[in-house]
Amino acid sequence: MFDDQSPAIPAATLVILRDRADAPPELLMVERAKAMAFAAGALVFPGGRVDPGDVALAATMQSDDADGTAARIAAIRETIEEVGLPIGVSADVDVSEARAALHAGAPLMQALDGATLDLDALVPFARWRPSHATSRIFDTRFYLARLPADAPVAEEDHTENVRLLWTSAAAILAEADAGRAALIYPTRRNLERLALFGSYDDAVAQARAHPVRLISPFPAWRDGIEQLCIPDDLGYPVTAEPLDAAMRG
Repeated sequence: MFDDQSPAIPAATLVILRDRADAPPELLMVERAKAMAFAAGALVFPGGRVDPGDVALAATMQSDDADGTAARIAAIRETIEEVGLPIGVSADVDVSEARAALHAGAPLMQALDGATLDLDALVPFARWRPSHATSRIFDTRFYLARLPADAPVAEEDHTENVRLLWTSAAAILAEADAGRAALIYPTRRNLERLALFGSYDDAVAQARAHPVRLISPFPAWRDGIEQLCIPDDLGYPVTAEPLDAAMRG
């Protein structure tokens, strides 16, 4: 059953890339705890839902896209909380203290203790909203960001996520194909797209060549097989997967 009318929960996620000499960039991914209601046990990018505090902070900023601003703020906050990386923060910050403050419920700017945000460090990459009937529907914006040279070592939070890893998009896909990693449908499609790039700059160039449109996967019969499909003009090299094989959350 497919439904594009149900309300969706705004969410944001951050694809952090670090370039390597003579090799494709590595991506930071986390493994969701098996007890989580959404994407249990799957490898995902850091991120989560847009909180009311993110919306309130966005409202204090001059922006033509308040929803996008709130999503960027959420991506920054969630990345600090989940992996301890202050991506999109434009001044020195004690990330351990900021992370502890966020976990204790402090607002983002209070946790950053005088540091400011650099929202332009996050480059829009994609936006996905499933259209199948489910208990939780997320409208998720994906952003690209480069890992700063002076970034601290990323560490998982051992609550929502049980481990993290830096590896190439192609390597993660190979692990999934071998049955050693679980990927939900949007993550797999985004990894296939990310595997095209030889550097962070390549990823940004392709992202800017394909303006973000909302992607809602849809079922269609192709070659005699019912498949879960996405549009073919958004930069994705794979646009369909057999419906009965797709992991949707």
